Amino acid sequence: MQHLKEFFWFCAGVNRSLLNRCPTDASKYTGIGAAVFFTGVLAALSGGYAFHTVFENVWWALAFGLLWGTIIFNLDRFIVSTMRKNKKGFGREFLTASPRILLAIMLAIVISKPLELRIFSKEIDRKLITLEEEIYQKEIIDLERRYTTQLATIDGQISNLKAEIVAKTEKRDELAKAAQEEADGTGGSGKRNAGPIYQIKKADADQAQKELAELQALNLPLIANKQQEWDALFEAKQTEIANLKRNPWNGMAAQLQALRILGEENTAIHFANIFIMLLFILLECTPILAKLISGRGPYDEMLEIREHFYKNHNIEKLAEMDHNTYEKVKGYSTFPGN
Repeated sequence: MQHLKEFFWFCAGVNRSLLNRCPTDASKYTGIGAAVFFTGVLAALSGGYAFHTVFENVWWALAFGLLWGTIIFNLDRFIVSTMRKNKKGFGREFLTASPRILLAIMLAIVISKPLELRIFSKEIDRKLITLEEEIYQKEIIDLERRYTTQLATIDGQISNLKAEIVAKTEKRDELAKAAQEEADGTGGSGKRNAGPIYQIKKADADQAQKELAELQALNLPLIANKQQEWDALFEAKQTEIANLKRNPWNGMAAQLQALRILGEENTAIHFANIFIMLLFILLECTPILAKLISGRGPYDEMLEIREHFYKNHNIEKLAEMDHNTYEKVKGYSTFPGN
């Protein structure tokens, strides 16, 4: 039990020789050291899970988790050990500790996120399936939109070529009908004969038929080529859609986005997410807050005396060195010839 207590003292960054002389403060620094230690453990678990999510390798996750936990432990130990209880009052102490508190809050947010992903993993996995399907459908829509423009252009060209033939056919039929009506007396001059007027109209109809034949000879091959081009493009589109793969979408960024969307859609998850983050912020700030709210004890008095002693001892040594140097220089100046 004593070894565990001394280990927590080490975590709190205290001077064990001084603390052994202050038994009333031992439990306080044991609690502070335990808070620092378990914050590092949580950081190791969080970092290991985050690394495993990204690289899916247990051994690398263990190594990174231990490294990250050690870094956070060392930072927390540094923060706590460098805070000094003084006689300036809580407000001054809080102001002095505010940069350390901000650092602790940032660390807590970083630590909490991977564990939040783990806590809501089931909900996140279901949401990721929906988001993956949305991304897949969006890729299909983008692909179809790209081909739709090209297919619509070819369709328009084919329609224009066919429209030219239809217009020319209608013109031919109109002229042929006028010539026929002139011949049978149902139209035109109203006389049934094949006279000059009929011959003129017949010539116009024959010319229209000739132009129609020429147009068909020109446009029909173009229509066939355009249709083949359309068919090939449509087949390419279908092949590309068939070959489109559903890429897994379950990385760290995807999980964070899914958690954000779940929070927007579900009030319970939103507040649970906030409370979990606040809990980790509180845990990370616990060693600092414990140091702030605790009263000034014998250990703080003795530590101040020890530090003041070394400070005065240093000043005394510097003054002694300055005096010795002055005496040496003064002695040199008394030599004959100076």
